[in-house]
Amino acid sequence: MRNNLLSILLLSTAFHAHAAVNLSANEQPLTIPADPQAIALLPPHYQFAHPGELTVAVSAQNSPPLSLLASDNRTRIGSDIDIARLLAQSLGLTLRIVPVSWEEWPLGITSGRYDVALVNIAVTEQRKQRYDFATYRTDSLAFSVKSDSPITHISRSQDIAGKRVIVGSGTNQERILLGWNDQLRQHHLPVATPVYLTDDATTTLFLQSGRADVNFGPQAAAAWKAALNGRTKVVGYSPKKAWVATTTRKDSGLVIALNRALNDAIAQGNYQKILTRWGEQQEGVIQSQINPPGITYP
Repeated sequence: MRNNLLSILLLSTAFHAHAAVNLSANEQPLTIPADPQAIALLPPHYQFAHPGELTVAVSAQNSPPLSLLASDNRTRIGSDIDIARLLAQSLGLTLRIVPVSWEEWPLGITSGRYDVALVNIAVTEQRKQRYDFATYRTDSLAFSVKSDSPITHISRSQDIAGKRVIVGSGTNQERILLGWNDQLRQHHLPVATPVYLTDDATTTLFLQSGRADVNFGPQAAAAWKAALNGRTKVVGYSPKKAWVATTTRKDSGLVIALNRALNDAIAQGNYQKILTRWGEQQEGVIQSQINPPGITYP
């Protein structure tokens, strides 16, 4: 009963938060002052992808409230873009946004094509071996279904037995889904079929046409879609939560300056302004951490 009540409260909070977002107002960029303390922590020998600029990879997928196109159908806006701007302005740099697919960011970071990746990347122990992280959000994954779906609740592996579940390849949600399939095999139940999709439009088409039963992805995007168009509903949350973080090349030293910029923005209230205007208050952090414990799997 307690878990059911918690789910109802989370859904209610998410609905009202996202429904209150003013997209027209949010197209106006927020201005953040330069942060001398953070600037002083920039590694002296760090080579930016573009001199004088902070090059930030963001999701090319239309995944509000994290990343989406403005009314001109060209300018990218969203909470991740606002965080990227906060970092660039804090460090006295010009922001260069590069929309990328999920598969692109790892090579782009290690090769130096981007300085930072903000693609809703969760901290894992495996990723910490190759990248440095400064946390800026908590991440909860959600199960979404079509609004008239007979599926009303998902909280354990048995709830997805035999279902077709949309996930992204190489994501935490894929790892969780495959782990649940192992549990289903142990109980001699039909496993879920992963449906690998990479863009929001195709995900919506698969759900609405009945070619998939469930979408498993970031809670922020799931709550946003459910609140704004009513064609989907959130029916459960993953048992796993993670830290979402700025992602940089391992041992480049840039993470220290990013961490300081984030913590100063938290102290001054500028960070909270970004989350509030995108309805993400419930996912905020009280302090940015460098390379915290990563999400683990059974």
